[in-house]
Amino acid sequence: MVKLSVIVPFYNVQSYAPETLRSLCANAREDIEFILVDDCSTDSTPEILAGAEKDLRGAVLVRHERNGGLATARNTGLDAARGEYLTFLDGDDWVAPGYYAELVAAAERLGCDFLRTDHVQCTARARTVSRVPHGRRGTVMDPREAILPAGRTTSVDYAYAWAGVYHRRLLDRGLLHFTDGLRTAEDRPWIWRLHREAESFAAVGLLGVFYRRGVASSLTQIGDVRQLDFIRAFDQVVEETARDPDAERLLPKAVRTYCAIISHHLTSGRFEPRVARRLRALSAGALRRLPPDVLSAALDSMDAERASRLRRLRRRPAAMRASTGEAA
Repeated sequence: MVKLSVIVPFYNVQSYAPETLRSLCANAREDIEFILVDDCSTDSTPEILAGAEKDLRGAVLVRHERNGGLATARNTGLDAARGEYLTFLDGDDWVAPGYYAELVAAAERLGCDFLRTDHVQCTARARTVSRVPHGRRGTVMDPREAILPAGRTTSVDYAYAWAGVYHRRLLDRGLLHFTDGLRTAEDRPWIWRLHREAESFAAVGLLGVFYRRGVASSLTQIGDVRQLDFIRAFDQVVEETARDPDAERLLPKAVRTYCAIISHHLTSGRFEPRVARRLRALSAGALRRLPPDVLSAALDSMDAERASRLRRLRRRPAAMRASTGEAA
C-alpha cells in the first residue's frame, strides 16, 4: 500500500536536481513513491533522473516527449500516483530529512481533506520562514472560511501546491488536477477550487520544504510572454467563483486579488517592451471583463496609486489600443 505519492516535475534543472534527489533519498521508505516527471529537459537532467530511477527507493520515472509546462507535468504525476495522500515538490527545491513522514503523520492525525504547511524561502544563502496566512493551527476548519476577508492576505493567496498534503479523495473528486498548459500562476485556480469545494482543511506549523528563489531559469524571474498566463489563470478564478452559490461574498476577494496582481506586473519592470505592451493590452481587457460594481469596490479599497493606475488602464480608448497595440 502506497501511503504517500510525491510528484516532482523536472525541467532543465541539472544544477539543482542532485540536491533535490538527495533530499528525497533522506525521506525514502517502503510506503512512499516518488514520481519524477521529466518535462522534456534538454540539458543533463534526463541522465540525472535515469540514475535516480535506479538508486532512489520508490522512484517512478515518467518522461514527456515534449515540454508541457509545470501544470501539465504535475497532472502527469497525478495520473500516475497510487498514494492515499499526495504532495508536490519542484525539481529545484528540496525537503528536510524525515519531513514526509511527519507530513503524513499530521494528515492522519487531523483527518481532513488537505493540510497547508509553512516553508523556508531560500535566496542565495539567506533563509526566511514563510508561514501560511491562517492564524489557527492544527484546527480542522471549513476551507471556505479561510478565503476571506477580501482586504487581507489569506490562505488562497498562499498558493504553493508543494506547501501541503492532499487526501486521495480530492483526486477522486476531480479537485487536484491543474489547468493544462498554464505556464505560470497555475496554483491560483487550483487553490481557489480547493478552498471552495473541499470539505475540510487545516494549517500546521510544520517546516520541511525549502523553496529556492531567484533561479535564473524560473518563470518568476523571466519576463517573457509565458508570464502573461496569469491573465488566463485569474480569469478562471473569477469565472468559477462567479458561478459559486456564495459568489456575492467571495467574488470581491477574487477581483481585488486579480487587480493587485495586475498592478504588480505593470510595475515590475521585468518585461521587454513588446511583452510589456501586450501585458497592458491584456490587463485592460481583463479589467473590463470584471463585474463593474465589484471592480469599483475593489479599486476603492486599494491605495490611491494602484487604484489610479488601474482606472487609467481601464479607461484607455479602444480605438487607440487597436491602432497602437497598447493599453496604457
